Amino acid sequence: MTPDTVKPLARQTALVTGASRGIGAATAKALAEAGAHVILVARKVKALEAVEDEIHALGGTSTIAPLDLTEPESVTRLATAIAARWQSLDILCLAAGYLPELTPVSQMEPKQFNQALLTNLVANQALLSNFDAMLRRAPAGRVIGLTSSVARNPRAYWGAYSVTKAAFENLLETYSAEVERICAVRVAIIDPGATRTEMRARAFPGEDPQTVKPPEQVAARIVALLASGFSALHRERID
Repeated sequence: MTPDTVKPLARQTALVTGASRGIGAATAKALAEAGAHVILVARKVKALEAVEDEIHALGGTSTIAPLDLTEPESVTRLATAIAARWQSLDILCLAAGYLPELTPVSQMEPKQFNQALLTNLVANQALLSNFDAMLRRAPAGRVIGLTSSVARNPRAYWGAYSVTKAAFENLLETYSAEVERICAVRVAIIDPGATRTEMRARAFPGEDPQTVKPPEQVAARIVALLASGFSALHRERID
């Protein structure tokens, strides 16, 4: 890793959900390499510990916070614990996501659809609500939300996932409009495009994973965006 003097995110604190694998894990490692202390949030303890070991091997620092974001009060407990240790939160990266089985709208499985709503929408609202004050206390709080192209371009059989992502985007846009004129918090909505993840492999089982970009490429773009700053509501697709 490079010296602190040239790390663009030195002395910043970041929280990344879905940090145990895929884009979340890659982003957590990239943020740590850029100098941020990263709080790793996901359900699986061993997977989080593996990511933390990689961060420490790079000379970075992190804290693991194993929990299920969809459990009632779990986000509130997380925010209380973090606020007791840090005064502010510089970066909130909402990378956790759940992909239900791809089915026609008429055949959506209620339990999976509810899980998608809880993970992709309800949990993210809870995170924004509970960390809003800490984001506002940061010199330049930043919220990064990972979305999908199907949020704006509906695709057959993707309804149980796409409607939750559409609502998630609306949530972020609304939050951005609310904070734009009263504090320094800014929001970015990132569509990573085709990326080599487990979720992608489930959705496209016949696809050669080597034909799509690795999650590290998305992570590098997110860090570059955070290092350069952006306007009140930034939106981009990473191709």
